[in-house]
This record gives sequence, structure tokens and C-alpha cells, in this order.
Amino acid sequence: MNIIKKVQVKQIVTEKSKGKLKNKFASKKMRLEQECQQLLFEQRKLQNKAGGRQREIVNRFQQEIKNRKDQIKILDFKMEQLEILEIGSEIIEKEVEALVEVKEGSHWDEIMEEQAIIIKDNVVIRIDR
Repeated sequence: MNIIKKVQVKQIVTEKSKGKLKNKFASKKMRLEQECQQLLFEQRKLQNKAGGRQREIVNRFQQEIKNRKDQIKILDFKMEQLEILEIGSEIIEKEVEALVEVKEGSHWDEIMEEQAIIIKDNVVIRIDR
């Protein structure tokens, strides 16, 4: 029988990976800021046509803008933390699912033991058990 198990993918921070993360965060932040501007524009456009539903429209758009601004704050925090991060340290990049074979006589503790795939500049350098 096979089961699905979660496995962490950890990245060793290098100058190259740090730069990539910084660019990724910056472009995501720029996209969110553009979405905020677009939402404000759409809000003004709809307010002129809405008539009696203006308060509902304003509330809905303000909530969407607030969500994006919260995401921007999180990205700013991540960018600050990235600057502090030392070269060579490990960060959790994501979690993937792995297929694990389970058969009679298998040791459950060994199967469920945490595993991690360690990558450096997009190359797997080791698998920790």
C-alpha cells in the first residue's frame, strides 16, 4: 500500500537565491500596488453609476484594497527578514507530497519520520531523514 506524506523543501540561501527572492517579493509588491490603484479606479467608476448602493460598493472595494495592503505589509516584512538572513542558512521554501510504500513489517515511526529535501541554487544537494 502507498500513502502520501508531506516533505519539506528547504533552500540554502546563496547570493543568487537571495537576489531571486528579493526580485520575486518586489514584483509581487508592485503587482499588488497596481491592483490597489485599479480597484480605486473601478470604485470611482461604479460609484457614479450605482445610485443607492454606493455604501455597499465602497465597503466591498475598501475591503479588497485592505486585503492587498495587508499582503504588501507582509511582503515588506519578508524583505526586511531577507536582508537579515545570512548566506548559508536554510529556509523552508515549500512543502511537497511524497508517495511512500507501506507494507507489513514496516516500522511506522521510520515511515512517518520527518524528511526534508535540501536544495541550493535549484539543485538537490541532499535528502535529510
